[in-house]
Amino acid sequence: MNTPIVTRLIVCVAMLAVCGLKTGADLDAVKTDAGLVSGAASAGAVTAYLGIPYAAPPVGDFRWRPPQRAPHWDGVRKADRFGASCMQNQAGSRLPWTEEFMTQGPIGEDCLFLNVWTGASTAGERRPVMFWIYGGGFNEGSSAVAVYDGTQLARKGVVVVSINYRVGPLGFLAHPELTKESEHHTSGNYGLLDQIAALQWVHRNIAGFGGDPGQVTIFGQSAGAISVADLMRSPLATGLFARAIAQSGPGLLGRNALGGNATLAERESAGVKYAESRGAHSLAELRALPAATFFAQAGGGRGGTPNGPFNDGWVLTGTAPDDQVPMIAGLVADDIGIGGGGETAPATIATYRSDAERIYGEDAEAFMKLYPVRADADVPAAQKTAARDRARVSMDLWASGQQKASKRIFTYFFDRVLPWPAHPEFGAFHTSDVPYVFGTIDRLDRPWEPIDRKLSDSVSSYWTNFARRGDPNGDAVAEWPAYSSNRHSTMELGNRVGEMSVADPAKLEFFVNHLKK
Repeated sequence: MNTPIVTRLIVCVAMLAVCGLKTGADLDAVKTDAGLVSGAASAGAVTAYLGIPYAAPPVGDFRWRPPQRAPHWDGVRKADRFGASCMQNQAGSRLPWTEEFMTQGPIGEDCLFLNVWTGASTAGERRPVMFWIYGGGFNEGSSAVAVYDGTQLARKGVVVVSINYRVGPLGFLAHPELTKESEHHTSGNYGLLDQIAALQWVHRNIAGFGGDPGQVTIFGQSAGAISVADLMRSPLATGLFARAIAQSGPGLLGRNALGGNATLAERESAGVKYAESRGAHSLAELRALPAATFFAQAGGGRGGTPNGPFNDGWVLTGTAPDDQVPMIAGLVADDIGIGGGGETAPATIATYRSDAERIYGEDAEAFMKLYPVRADADVPAAQKTAARDRARVSMDLWASGQQKASKRIFTYFFDRVLPWPAHPEFGAFHTSDVPYVFGTIDRLDRPWEPIDRKLSDSVSSYWTNFARRGDPNGDAVAEWPAYSSNRHSTMELGNRVGEMSVADPAKLEFFVNHLKK
């Protein structure tokens, strides 16, 4: 037997985090600052590390506090299953979102876990990192959602990280007593602080998984996209990521919708009313309540439910750093309306006109000429076309404003209708782009066509190319021009992949004038 080889193997076993050798179904233990973790082999030579604590459980006195460092553990922690998702109301499914899009499995207040997918064999590979933030309206969501599996993206040469963060009242409650006990004299935004703590964990630990802490791309959808935009504005997140992707976020919600317009005092006042609706008249009483209490329907309809980030003066200050990172931002064709079609009574010409008068006022007649209808049956198609044009123009205006700060922006419009013969009314619905991004379309039982697999390969390549160099372009994908304010175009991702105008000239002028008002 060759003695030097035996010696090297012994040294490697003693230095598992450094060697990173794959043996059988597991990747040898990787060292984190809280202890060693081992993962389980996934498809295509990718190893998944699931359910790694990135912070201490936010329970007891840690409820409504910034996340604290995860406690140390001895030995090797088996990271082969997802941790509990954060407390929320679990619908299981809610059309058009079937089970694969929704939180399943256990939930709990001890939920600050993250997951890592990597194809790296050694810690020295320094692969770009993609850091996923889920959507769910800041009320629900989980890193364990089936279509968020990072295996296929990791096969394209990146390290994928997904995280849990606190949602609803446990994630975003502001209260005068919480502000008083804070050394920063503020409260709320705990869900954003979770995201920042997870990014800090990535910077301290991701090199052990073959990732490059200097090449982190944050990407998220819906509330996750709003989180991306807020992290770009937060002074606490400066330097924690190099690029950003916002899917169905800022462009959908408008140029002035980020970060919330409420003041800390207003959110504190709302928090007091909310606490009273739960029967709590002090912070001590709030912390003594079971976590499920905050997701039960309040009696008497009193007190709005706190959720979502706002300008608290510490995490979000209302201003953004002067130098922003390169960004991809885009929409899904039928994001407007969120739930797709078939939710309201059939439209008529009369309701179409009254809606136009309500929305566009004195410009209603001009709108009707741009989007004419001759019969009631024409109304749904006209509504959809107008909504899509308006969304693209809104995104174009948003990008024009953002371009003043960002180094480079790429915008897109995803319009592939997910094949679903049972429910054609939902069209290209909100979140339907996510399985294409992650390469997880096979998690859904749908009659997929060759175009779907080709599109998924292209979209995931654009995303991983961007994670490598801040530009989605590369071999084997159609050219994606960077955003230009005088071009009024975006990248179409669907049956056709290529540059498209955001709207015809007359419609562009109409919506620009209306939106600027």
